[in-house]
Amino acid sequence: MTLPELIVRPIGTIRTPWPTIADCPRNGRQPKPAPACQVRVFAGFTDGLQSLEGFSHLILLYWLDRAKPAELVFTPPFDPTPRGVFATRGPRRPNPIGMSVVAFDGFERADTLKVRYLDCVDGTPLIDIKPYLPTTDSEPDASMGWLAPHATKRGG
Repeated sequence: MTLPELIVRPIGTIRTPWPTIADCPRNGRQPKPAPACQVRVFAGFTDGLQSLEGFSHLILLYWLDRAKPAELVFTPPFDPTPRGVFATRGPRRPNPIGMSVVAFDGFERADTLKVRYLDCVDGTPLIDIKPYLPTTDSEPDASMGWLAPHATKRGG
């Protein structure tokens, strides 16, 4: 079976306070308070922003363009056991796609969203935006496997 070629093109750029990977928080819920970030959508895609008003949260998908090459098994910095990349949120993936659920604080301009709770480098390419739906996207009883003892507490 021959798989079709996949083409992913950026639809915008993410602006954060973090210039390097080393500066990024481990997840978007740190530091507190969460700094304001911007998502600029390129011309040609801004019509797709229509009707975002009223959503409190969005799902952002982005390309981790500065991630190191994929590492299928590695030892996380906070756990002594080697783990498969698909059991982690680590950036060194075969397809370095990042995902964040962000608070949507409205529009800065017609092509720029104000968001909080990102954990990516300034200038990261945006590949998609989806509305977060608590009725569909939340599973309050979901288990976290080996990550349960390392869970980030939300609060504040």
